[in-house]
Amino acid sequence: MSAASNERKFWTDVLGRIRRRTRDDQDAEDLLHTAWLRLFAYRAEHEVREPAAFLVQTAANLAVDRHRQGKRLAREPLESFEGGLEDAAPLQDEVLAARERLRRVQAGLGRLPPRTRQVFVMHKVEGMKLREIAAALGITQSAVEKHVAKAVLFLTEWTEGW
Repeated sequence: MSAASNERKFWTDVLGRIRRRTRDDQDAEDLLHTAWLRLFAYRAEHEVREPAAFLVQTAANLAVDRHRQGKRLAREPLESFEGGLEDAAPLQDEVLAARERLRRVQAGLGRLPPRTRQVFVMHKVEGMKLREIAAALGITQSAVEKHVAKAVLFLTEWTEGW
């Protein structure tokens, strides 16, 4: 078997395990991608002996977090109504800090290679799924994942401390 075939089988197996574990066919790819980014960051300082198990467990944890957040958000309108009228608008200093962070991210986007920037914007800004981006650009999904990971890693380091 070729290396590409082995790699494809690995990702297909991991994705199938995530789908079974989370019972979420629609978001399994996004969960896998986010789990892969966490694995990528975690490996910088730790050894991971079983990357597939790490990815599946991380994706399952992410799915639980999403479920809990959805339940909390569903309750919030009632809680905020019962609590009285509150101004939900951010404070002025928070707005200024957010604008500065946005400028920093925009500057960082300008420093990315054009293809990496294009892939990142398609995924994170336009909300396209990884396989959709791969089809639109005529590249492999693995290449899309690597571009997104490269952009996230760079932007995380670029905006650190802001």
